[in-house]
Amino acid sequence: MRLFTTIAIAIGGVVGAQGYARVADVPQPGAALEARALAPSWERAYRADPADSLYRLARQTLNDGNNRKAAQLFEQLRRRYPDSQYVPDAMYWQAFALRRLGGERDLRTAQSVLQEQIERFPDAPSTRDSRTLLTDVQGALAKRGDAAATQRLLDKANRDSARGAPTCASDDDEDSDIRVSALMSLMQMNSEEAMPILKQVLARRDACSAVLRRKAVFLVAQKQTSETESILLDVVRNDPDQEVREQAVFWLSNVHSDRAVSALDSILRTSNDQDIQEKAIFALSNTGESRAFDILRAYAQRKDAPGELRAKAVFWLGQQGGRNPENLAFLRSLFDQTDDEDIQNAIIQAMSQSRGEEANRWLLDVIRNEKQPVETRKKALFWAGQRSEISISQLLPLYDTLKDEELREHFIFVLSQRREPAASDKLLQIAKSDPDTEMRKKALFWLAQKNDPRVKQLLLDIINQ
Repeated sequence: MRLFTTIAIAIGGVVGAQGYARVADVPQPGAALEARALAPSWERAYRADPADSLYRLARQTLNDGNNRKAAQLFEQLRRRYPDSQYVPDAMYWQAFALRRLGGERDLRTAQSVLQEQIERFPDAPSTRDSRTLLTDVQGALAKRGDAAATQRLLDKANRDSARGAPTCASDDDEDSDIRVSALMSLMQMNSEEAMPILKQVLARRDACSAVLRRKAVFLVAQKQTSETESILLDVVRNDPDQEVREQAVFWLSNVHSDRAVSALDSILRTSNDQDIQEKAIFALSNTGESRAFDILRAYAQRKDAPGELRAKAVFWLGQQGGRNPENLAFLRSLFDQTDDEDIQNAIIQAMSQSRGEEANRWLLDVIRNEKQPVETRKKALFWAGQRSEISISQLLPLYDTLKDEELREHFIFVLSQRREPAASDKLLQIAKSDPDTEMRKKALFWLAQKNDPRVKQLLLDIINQ
């Protein structure tokens, strides 16, 4: 089982919907021990084994959080039943419990137990995890000033994963995991020792090191040095792997500096890769910097830029409206200046997600504006209906002002999505007395979907007329 914690980007669920790149999973020394499950896929039960009951007792003790007692029970199993099939796993879990305890003597014992297990049982299913756990233990010892442990970390971090004939690594590649775990520990101790190694990793261009480079990008971004922005920008411009480049763009947004904003601006203006440009737009919005918003506003106005990218800039400006009120004023102004329907629709959606009475009034004004295309007004009507800040009493008077049949039909649908009793009352009124027969039919249809008991009586009244 991999010692990984997934780095997640939560931007109100939109990032996933927009298709932004998954950020590489990276090992988290120490803390990952608490995140991992205590039922790995390699663990097996040997009911006929004489050590079975003792092993199960030790595992339950570990699960209960009594790490000292669990370590003693696993040690006891090894001594009493040296030929048991449980011995390799017991050695792993003994070290696991000792690593949790975290004292220097505990760490040294864990290191010794893991080294013995790896040497005696190289083919045991648990041995792969033992190697990663050993790197974690050595990282903890190195932080305590253990020179030998530090040297072992450096050796692992410097190790070329292509010993002999090169083989491509998968996301679960063990050697890659161990190297990154070693680098992570070094970064937490002394980034000056780890950064040159990371630069060597990122300088590689072979396809087989792509997985390692993706993880290296994350590690570079965690320690802000005078080189951080330059390294990430070089990755964006020169790395042959699309995901590596995209992750470098994302992590630039987490390096809060003028140089990082300038780097993202350069990517947006000069890149020929629209996917990379889209990630740069998101990254700029994610910095929260005023200058970054200036860049996005300028880009949204560029008529020579792809409309899809301009719409993305508009979307993210709206998402960050709360952090910069100038964004919303800009979007309202841009709406009046452009006749691009995609840009207008993006602005409507952005305004619908901003807070305040001003946004309410603006949406309602767009709905009423007969100079706007019907589709644009329908979009504004839809989002106004979804907006809880716009009361049903503000929406209801609109119906009688709408002259376009398409808009009135859409209004009936919007009412059907509202839960307030007043919305059903209005639908009943339309179904009973609207002069347009088609609107009456639409209202009846949507009323039936609401399971309103009054609908049955209305239908009977219509039949008996």
